[in-house]
Amino acid sequence: MGAPVFSNADFLQALQALMPRGRVWPKESDAIQTQTLDGLAPTFTRLAQAAQNLLVDAFPKTTFELLPEWEETLGLPDPCAGVSPTLQMRQSQVLARFIGNGGQSVAYFVLYAKSLGYSITITNYTPFRMGQQRMGNQLGGPDWAFTWAIDSALNTLVSFRMGRSAMGEPLESWGNTVLECELSAIAPAHTLLKFNYS
Repeated sequence: MGAPVFSNADFLQALQALMPRGRVWPKESDAIQTQTLDGLAPTFTRLAQAAQNLLVDAFPKTTFELLPEWEETLGLPDPCAGVSPTLQMRQSQVLARFIGNGGQSVAYFVLYAKSLGYSITITNYTPFRMGQQRMGNQLGGPDWAFTWAIDSALNTLVSFRMGRSAMGEPLESWGNTVLECELSAIAPAHTLLKFNYS
């Protein structure tokens, strides 16, 4: 059983019931007072609908009204993510930062990227050492031990979705600025990230 849904007529009736009794407080439909209260009823209807959406809006993945509060709490919007990420990307960033409890493993970063909507793989490199590598292996200096190659699709599409996108947003958008921004922000201090797109 869901929450009750109240209409403008329900709120008009409630407002009229709160008024004092007497001839100077008419309740007929053509009375000026009834018309005034009828003009106030839609505000109460909108507020009741917003209150019913509060549980949905309080969750980071589906938030809309509370998105600015979530972003402020989690240090977003981050300027490195671009000028104006889509609503879906903003919600994904909020969710990723909210559930991201920190980690140093490759698996953690892959899951973090997945919560942002990106499918990635990470390759760890090692410096070339005689006796450990073979001919044909990639040459790399000492810094190569701290380099991670982030492999992702060149274009990760974010499609416009009813109920998840805002009016005025493009039907499809792509780009990896959010991925690069978020992973660079949480990467261990000793690592160097190298983004490869295919």
